[in-house]
Amino acid sequence: MSAREEIVRPAESPSGLRRLSQLDVLESESVHIFRESAAQFERSALLFSGGKDSIVMLHLALKAFWPAPLPFGLLHIDTGHNFPEVLAYRDRTVSGLGLRLTVALVQEFIDAGRVQERPDGTRNALQTVPLLDAIGKGRLDALFGGGRRDEEKARAKERVFSLRDEFGAWDPRRQRPELWSLYNGRHRRGEHVRVFPLSNWTELDVWEYIARERIALPGIYFAHERDVFRRDGMWLTGGDWGGPKDGEPVERRQVRYRTVGDMSCTGAVNSQAVTVDEVIREITASTVTERGATRADDQVSEAAMEDRKREGYF
Repeated sequence: MSAREEIVRPAESPSGLRRLSQLDVLESESVHIFRESAAQFERSALLFSGGKDSIVMLHLALKAFWPAPLPFGLLHIDTGHNFPEVLAYRDRTVSGLGLRLTVALVQEFIDAGRVQERPDGTRNALQTVPLLDAIGKGRLDALFGGGRRDEEKARAKERVFSLRDEFGAWDPRRQRPELWSLYNGRHRRGEHVRVFPLSNWTELDVWEYIARERIALPGIYFAHERDVFRRDGMWLTGGDWGGPKDGEPVERRQVRYRTVGDMSCTGAVNSQAVTVDEVIREITASTVTERGATRADDQVSEAAMEDRKREGYF
């Protein structure tokens, strides 16, 4: 048995008592969070982009309420610069499972003058206004997000139930203690709660769960040949968003993506990992977090993510 399959119950437990692995414990916690949320909130939505964390989150939600249908729909804030492979996966999944998906398009908000295109073409930060608009239109009181505490410093400050004010802003001083897995979803009119069922998962946990559950993923997560160019230390995919520029030669490389977001700020990593097991071995040897290695928008400053969260970002 590997270290990741470490027994969490005492070895001298009475025979017949099921021994839970690390993944069993994480799965049970996430299922509990979904069910507790369904009991406390009236109108929820699960943020689903087709990225691996949202895929695992959806898988857990389906388990939590099976055989009943999901008591909430899915929501995606589409920047217009998403990877085509990921959008295709998103649509196949929604159609195959018969789920309800609402898509808010950043481009519509740009056309209406409600947000302004950035000079660098990056639209990740532009998702906040469409997100808050979707929350208001749907009168949502809870949103499920796939954030994990190991991703980034600001993520580590989150509670499982993260209170947001009437403007969608996050204030770490207003977050509630969550002793003994007791989650407080109380909020005033106009406020809502962001719920993070994967809070205690790591990138490695997610991949080991994908392996155990045999969850299908977009091919972009596995090594493949791709035309990329180098910018700010990352391999980016060209597109209508503004890359590559003059002096940024395009190369054909064997790469994969550890995390998937806006094409303009999500970098690929050199990789030979074409199977889930090979990806797991690669991650185990890595010394850099997925966002630290491949997300340019998090490298703007030490507080880049926290600043966006205070404005209403995921």
